[in-house]
Amino acid sequence: MNRKACKHCGKEIEGRSDKVFCDLHCKSSYHYRLSLEEAPRFYNKVDNQLKQNRRVLKAFNKAGKATVRVSVLKEQGFNPKFFTHYWKNKKGDVYLFVYEYGFLKRMEGGNEKYILIQWQDYMEK
Repeated sequence: MNRKACKHCGKEIEGRSDKVFCDLHCKSSYHYRLSLEEAPRFYNKVDNQLKQNRRVLKAFNKAGKATVRVSVLKEQGFNPKFFTHYWKNKKGDVYLFVYEYGFLKRMEGGNEKYILIQWQDYMEK
């Protein structure tokens, strides 16, 4: 009888003739290693940047409203091109949101700044 070796660890496989891995751990480890070797998919890049943007906005907006220099957020890995939705206030200002954290670019004293806000129930209307 011809014995096969596990694709991940090389141990001899027991059981069905069409088995490729010796156990679930080896199967999972093999596929995880393969995924690390592949180039990141577009979805993953976007999702990771959205998560990073949310972390940065959350860290700088503890009180519900804040003003922060653009350069400070960008140093933390913030990229304003990635957002989930927008909201336009009565003045016509368009806030871009990353989930529940919003930002609006403004010039103040010759410096580019973001006004940070949190999503409120009244914004849904």
